[in-house]
Amino acid sequence: MSEFSPEDAKKRKQAVFDSMSPRRQKHILKKGYDLWDPFEEPKDPIDIRRDPTKRTTQMLVREFLQSRDSEEYSNSYGRGVLDLALGLVNNDDYFQGMFEFSCWYRELLDKEGQT
Repeated sequence: MSEFSPEDAKKRKQAVFDSMSPRRQKHILKKGYDLWDPFEEPKDPIDIRRDPTKRTTQMLVREFLQSRDSEEYSNSYGRGVLDLALGLVNNDDYFQGMFEFSCWYRELLDKEGQT
């Protein structure tokens, strides 16, 4: 509201309020008309989480699945990839444990000639 004179800001605020539906007006009155600022700056969007390689979950999943033959995996397989990618990007211990076990198991299979 700093762009307007105090009187002009009050008139504009009242005009915005009067143009609202009664239901929305009731909501504002419940929270406090004096606290309400119809001219405040919009909030920043939620920050998009990225992994250490600066990729989003969606980017990771897309890259991984594109490296596979589409006949090679099912919907369930893709869902598992998405779940694991989300968990790892969000630093969830549950998924970190699954990832570390998978890496360890792959090394074990390689060491024992099973791959």
